Amino acid sequence: MERRKFSREFKLEAVKLVRERGVAVAQAARDLDLHVNVLRKWVREQSANPQQAFPGHGQMKPEQLEIEKLRREVAKLKAERDILKKGRGLLRQGLDMRFSFVAKHRVIWPVSWICEALGVSRSGFHAWLNRSPSRRAQYDEVLVAGIRSSFAGSDRTYGARRVRHDVLAKGLDAGLHRIERLMRQEGLRARPRRRGLPKDAGQRHAVSPNILDRSFVASAPNQKWIADFTYIWTAQGWLYVAAVVDLYSRRVVGWSMSSSMTAQLVTDALIMAIWGRGKPDSLLHHSDRGSQYTSEQFQRLMADHGITCSMSRSGNVWDNAAMESFFSSLKTERTARKVYRTRDDAKADVFDYIERFYNPRRRHSTLGYLSPVDYEEQAKLA
Repeated sequence: MERRKFSREFKLEAVKLVRERGVAVAQAARDLDLHVNVLRKWVREQSANPQQAFPGHGQMKPEQLEIEKLRREVAKLKAERDILKKGRGLLRQGLDMRFSFVAKHRVIWPVSWICEALGVSRSGFHAWLNRSPSRRAQYDEVLVAGIRSSFAGSDRTYGARRVRHDVLAKGLDAGLHRIERLMRQEGLRARPRRRGLPKDAGQRHAVSPNILDRSFVASAPNQKWIADFTYIWTAQGWLYVAAVVDLYSRRVVGWSMSSSMTAQLVTDALIMAIWGRGKPDSLLHHSDRGSQYTSEQFQRLMADHGITCSMSRSGNVWDNAAMESFFSSLKTERTARKVYRTRDDAKADVFDYIERFYNPRRRHSTLGYLSPVDYEEQAKLA
């Protein structure tokens, strides 16, 4: 078997793999198809005499030397291209960002190549690598822990604004842009919204005018309630979810779930709201013109409790935008990302979202980033 020959450049790069890029000798030997003792010998030789190590060129012919030189130059040019492509925009950043890039990618390319491409010195990089983190960097680590806790607690649905209010509530001070930067750095991205589901196509009967007229603000509890229902798909078929929201605190005060899209579905949600909030006086109830809300059964319940009925104009979803916002949050933050085997599984998850997250914990921008329950409690103390 012919003995393998290696150029001086090969040996130097193999040693750099161990000494500069932090690869273990055994791993580097396997990657380069070398005997581990051979690589250890090269490392010792280069350490003993960095300038004079590996004299000669392994008995390579002049034309082979030229080819090897050209190959190295091509490899370096390709690496520089890839470095600049991957680190696009880093040349406009500070040294910390560029050194962080070097540290992250030194297992891919030699440190000297990356430093040269980014316009920084190797000595500067090694000094940066060995120094202790700055006070700002240390505080960023504390913030990241708080950000991750908030993001996980919201089931990966909070954006930077809501996360910031969670962080502030923990006694940590940070601006919105800093939170945004750290979330981008950590790859924490809130889930995008989805389109709504088809509208109810049932027949309408007793239609009421739009008294609410998009006035989605209430000065006290039980002045204005909004209502609607939506659909959630399960392996057993559709689950219909009806809800009633108090515009004062955006709290879900009543809800009902069923496999049937009937008047009983929305009636049960209103009954829960009445039982939970007490019999309200001078209450305005707003919904769309769905056949369930215009039914005799539902209208009789409204009349029995002295509730004024208001309905959106035909085909105008903005007339009940606050209710659409709640269902959008429910789907975006919980149900759209899951596949439910049974309706009971979906019911349990919707219940958990409303009663354990949305009402007591979810921060609302319209409430000064308080949850509905906290908003009502603070109002009582005021």
